Amino acid sequence: MDKKARRQVLLQAARDVFASKGYHDAKVDDICALANVAKGTYYLYFKDKRAVLEELVDGLFARIATAILRVDVARDVAGQIQHNIRAIVAVFLDDPALTRILLSYAAGLDPAFVKKIGSFYAGVRTLLRSALEEGQKMGIVAEGDADFFASVSLGIVKEVLLEASTSERPRPREEIVDSLFRFLASGYLRMGGAPAVRDRQPKLK
Repeated sequence: MDKKARRQVLLQAARDVFASKGYHDAKVDDICALANVAKGTYYLYFKDKRAVLEELVDGLFARIATAILRVDVARDVAGQIQHNIRAIVAVFLDDPALTRILLSYAAGLDPAFVKKIGSFYAGVRTLLRSALEEGQKMGIVAEGDADFFASVSLGIVKEVLLEASTSERPRPREEIVDSLFRFLASGYLRMGGAPAVRDRQPKLK
């Protein structure tokens, strides 16, 4: 196994251990056991437990950043917004173990862990705020405090994705995308001549 593949095995093992035991209770020994590597091998790639968490979180943030596409107002605005919602939902739900770590951590257990998670959310909020501010300039987002809009949107998405990543009977992804789009379309989105929101109501579980 080459170094890149070994690193990925360790990252996956760490993610699964953190999700099952919690970051605070997880040990490097647990990660090594799941990855079937010697402890010395682990330290060739990561200096400690926090380092592997930081790489996992940074990797997820990078995927979110590349998932959000700039909206072209000359094209189907509603379709593009739905695409962005769908892409963000996919980033989180394609990695449910890491999503559970990020969305259900217990504040106060580990200050360094809480700080890292906080920096992740601050980064996502900044991405959202920038996208909303650009949308305001394009006329597809209502006038107002873009930072507040970003905070509210992030809170909603966090709760929806936490439910989706922990529920025994999660809502279908497309239903989540459709419901989020409907909610935003009835709120701060101003799509003008964009195609209307579909009349189909999502089925209740």
